[in-house]
Amino acid sequence: MSRFALVLEYNGSDYCGWQRQKLQPSVQEAIENAICKLEPDFSHVNAAGRTDTGVHAMGQVIHFDMNKDWSSQTLLKAINSQLRPAKIAVLKSTKVDSDFHARFSAIKRTYLYKVIIRSSPLVFKRGLAWQIYKDLDMDAMTQGASFLVGHHDFTSFRSTHCQALSPVKTLDKLQIQDELLSSGKQYNFTLEAPSFLHKQVRSMVGTLVSVGLGNLAPRNIKQILVAKDRSKCGPLAPPHGLYLKEVCYNPDPFAK
Repeated sequence: MSRFALVLEYNGSDYCGWQRQKLQPSVQEAIENAICKLEPDFSHVNAAGRTDTGVHAMGQVIHFDMNKDWSSQTLLKAINSQLRPAKIAVLKSTKVDSDFHARFSAIKRTYLYKVIIRSSPLVFKRGLAWQIYKDLDMDAMTQGASFLVGHHDFTSFRSTHCQALSPVKTLDKLQIQDELLSSGKQYNFTLEAPSFLHKQVRSMVGTLVSVGLGNLAPRNIKQILVAKDRSKCGPLAPPHGLYLKEVCYNPDPFAK
């Protein structure tokens, strides 16, 4: 038996999220069904993170065991063939040691959130970014973001349904960059941490956008954080602007 790790890219618009659910299409179900066509007695896959309904991935990592001794590239091509026409693709495939775990072996996760400022409706990027009609104050958002970086109790920025044992996490990076588009502007929020709480990224981005719109002052971010009260948080950013960008390991199994 061999253990494999894959890097996946997917558009989450058509799915109820990563995790398999009854009567609703999920990314996990699509992947497992594709692999079952290669080995009918296949069991299941494990993912680095459970993305919510409508959330996308550029670098989701999964692992699973196969009875047949596949070559990595043959397996990659075979799964991609079985996935068509789903908006899911295998980008990388590699054999890993039997103790590798996509979730528990990860040392860092990076999320990207996209906000587009544009007066006209989105066409090609509809469902792939949060559209806002008024420009944002970059300096104010950057100042507000500085209060969130570090080791904190993020109770104010997690879902009331979050199952994590502790709300205390370390946010290593929260960077905001802007870029001009042919008809507007895009803001990219990049967040890095060993792990995140449920809806933490969307809660922080939504609150920072409120700062950018002038509805909150940068100093309010610190007050919200210290309050440890979910009701003090700003609005939750919609799921379709969020991407699981990268999952890192040491050593990197895909660097072979």
